[in-house]
Amino acid sequence: MSQLKATQYKSAIGSNQAQRDTLRSLGLRRIGHTVDVQDTPQARGMLHAVRHLVRVEEEQA
Repeated sequence: MSQLKATQYKSAIGSNQAQRDTLRSLGLRRIGHTVDVQDTPQARGMLHAVRHLVRVEEEQA
């Protein structure tokens, strides 16, 4: 299964609690933090919910 690389580039301050919880579920803790996420429909949905706070790239295998 392919991987996605998600990097938080904006602060979660001012976001609602659901968006902060989504960032935490993805494993993102601070600005500039990058995590590898498996490319699943659930992960894509979470990334879509916080798309204004993160940048997503597909990893080349």
